Amino acid sequence: MEDVTARRTVVVTGASSGIGLAAAVDLAGRGDRVVLVGRDPARLRDAGDRVRDSCGEQPELFRADFAVLDDVRRLAERLRAAYDRIDVLANNAGAIVLQPVTTVDGFELTMQANHLAPFLLSNLLRDRIGRMVVTASGAHRSGVLHPGDLNATLRRYRPMRAYGTSKQANILFAAEAARRWPDVPAYSFHPGVVRTRFGNESPVVALGMRLLPFRSPERGAETLVWLANQDPARLTSGGYYHDRRPRRPLPKAADPALAARLWTASAQAVGIEE
Repeated sequence: MEDVTARRTVVVTGASSGIGLAAAVDLAGRGDRVVLVGRDPARLRDAGDRVRDSCGEQPELFRADFAVLDDVRRLAERLRAAYDRIDVLANNAGAIVLQPVTTVDGFELTMQANHLAPFLLSNLLRDRIGRMVVTASGAHRSGVLHPGDLNATLRRYRPMRAYGTSKQANILFAAEAARRWPDVPAYSFHPGVVRTRFGNESPVVALGMRLLPFRSPERGAETLVWLANQDPARLTSGGYYHDRRPRRPLPKAADPALAARLWTASAQAVGIEE
């Protein structure tokens, strides 16, 4: 049971911009001690300054590149050394990769950055976490997850298929975490189509991000912040949410057997025991 009277520690990954930064600003304004995790040092510092300007307190900053699993392991060690308890872990870091890329760890970059890295981080911090929120997406509809081959999307690569597959994995991960870790409430959510830095490398995508009526990062972060603050008794652990309401993901993101197989494959991939 969470102690709501004490000041909470909230770790937000992907906090340099977009939904993560908006959530960090909101949570800090509510009195939480926010911890920002990001890849780019300059943008991470800028994000820390924005949080400080909003609440008057400088947040802790941790740099880590989720394209490198050793970076994730070092991040977990540093977080464990710094905090005896992480009341909320917001697994928000994510990317859309426009070209097929294999990481130094041997995995398709989207799957590693969006699923395997947060899976590893969560497992390494498991005994410190009070609750977990995972940024998923309605894009899971384009997912084609095959736990036996986490690199399947590298063949005939399509960015949205790879992204959708990683988001399908996010929903399944949160559901399976809730089953395996009954003392850690876990939720996934769809933030809506949010105007972020995604796809900035593509002129076509960048133009669409400017012209289409996408949500602001602040609007996209609302459900994350709500899930981080709502009484767990009012929520369904393992559930998928959108606009602060429970929603039913597509069957391929709600299959318990597939979720269990994904967990086993992910644990093997990142080198941890189940």
